[in-house]
Amino acid sequence: MRTLTGQLDRSTPVAAPQDEAAPAWQPPSWEEIVRDHSARVYRLAYRLTGNAHDAEDLTQDVFVRVFRSLHRFQPGTFEGWLHRITTNLFLDGARRRQKIRFDGLAEGSDDRLASSWPNPSQQLDDADLDHDVAAALAALAPTFRAAVVLCDIEGLTYEEISEVLDLKIGTVRSRIHRGRAQLREALAHRRPTVEHTRYLGVDAEPGRGPSADTDGIALDRMPAGTW
Repeated sequence: MRTLTGQLDRSTPVAAPQDEAAPAWQPPSWEEIVRDHSARVYRLAYRLTGNAHDAEDLTQDVFVRVFRSLHRFQPGTFEGWLHRITTNLFLDGARRRQKIRFDGLAEGSDDRLASSWPNPSQQLDDADLDHDVAAALAALAPTFRAAVVLCDIEGLTYEEISEVLDLKIGTVRSRIHRGRAQLREALAHRRPTVEHTRYLGVDAEPGRGPSADTDGIALDRMPAGTW
């Protein structure tokens, strides 16, 4: 700023141009969430529960939770947030059903033992779902099933699964390893053929099997019509 004599007045700082304020993050609308994510949520729910009826119920519960919690969502990976809600609601439901089951045993009541979660002998709702693999998945403990589904079907990394399940990576690795081992044992009858060895994570040629870190069953790479 210059004085009346034309000299620069250094006592008054010149205001620097202000940067335009960054636009505040806006959460997606309800319509956008349903349009962009409903198929993904249902797919995960189906892989976790094993049947269409429970998958629909779980999907509905997920979007109710999303609707109630959207205002608290912090900018980040929205898909990861949905994974976390879906998986946690599934595990919560499994724990409730197991508690009912044990309560029924304690009371000597047989009519409370039935669970809506599928078991290997239940009829599958989707004709395109490989029966052996679906039955083996359904037989896993829910905690193992969730870890295997997130890793081998949804394709999440150990770090992402750790965030979704709120577990240490070592615990995630252990659950995936134990779940895969139980799946391989359950599917051992499919091992003799070359085609089926690929499902079991075992290469037909010696020395070309999967590494210790990726020795899972290729559930997401099965031929069309089998998964």
